[in-house]
Amino acid sequence: MKLHYKEIGHGQPLLILHGMFGTLDNWQTLANRLAEHYNVFLVDLRNHGRSPHADEQDYDLMAADVLELVDTLQIPTPAIMGHSMGGKVAMKYALNYPTRITKLIVVDIAPKAYPPHHDEIIEALQSVKLEGVTSRSDIDAQLAEHIKEEYVRQFLMKNLYRKEDKSFAWRMNIDAIDKNYENLSAAVTSDVPFKKSTLFIKGGRSGYIKQEDIYGDIERLFTMVEIETVPEAGHWVHAQAPDEVYDLVTTFLSTD
Repeated sequence: MKLHYKEIGHGQPLLILHGMFGTLDNWQTLANRLAEHYNVFLVDLRNHGRSPHADEQDYDLMAADVLELVDTLQIPTPAIMGHSMGGKVAMKYALNYPTRITKLIVVDIAPKAYPPHHDEIIEALQSVKLEGVTSRSDIDAQLAEHIKEEYVRQFLMKNLYRKEDKSFAWRMNIDAIDKNYENLSAAVTSDVPFKKSTLFIKGGRSGYIKQEDIYGDIERLFTMVEIETVPEAGHWVHAQAPDEVYDLVTTFLSTD
């Protein structure tokens, strides 16, 4: 699968992988700053953004997608950073292809399985009727019947685009995400740990990474791991505390 990507900057190659329901644009602001020092590749994962749609989706497949992109770009060993679902893709890539990565950065996700917690969002997206809709505000009103938080609706609506006939459509493959949701909630596992430098960035107000995760699967699977907490940030650490994330990432990547 040929993933869609955007390349900016020069220097050490760094791939950035977004979370579920996201696109590469979610990281654009921080990537612009990182591009002053690094050759940054923002990536749309399968069934998201402008990348191809597919019926099947799991972490082995998505890690293989990223490897195909790395091969296409002729990058021997990039650093890879992923947030949430993208963090699990980055972990699986590192565990499956350890010789094809220099350093790993995981933003606010653990390798464990998570209970279903996106049902409301998937139901909301599937309930939206796009036929005959003439404005984004109409779609927002439909989403608001299920999702009260405006910032969540605005995040989801970044996936909207207009087709040639000016009608609205979703870039993400909502039905495939729904069908494969169990795979996307599953744990990232390996019999062999990743033995290169790894940074986990945790939102202090997020519950995605718990203390037992650090002492459990994180330290078992990633033997050279650092854990940093950004106290005032929730799950979307890079959007809520961009300066802190920028400092953590650049310090980690510049250290031998």
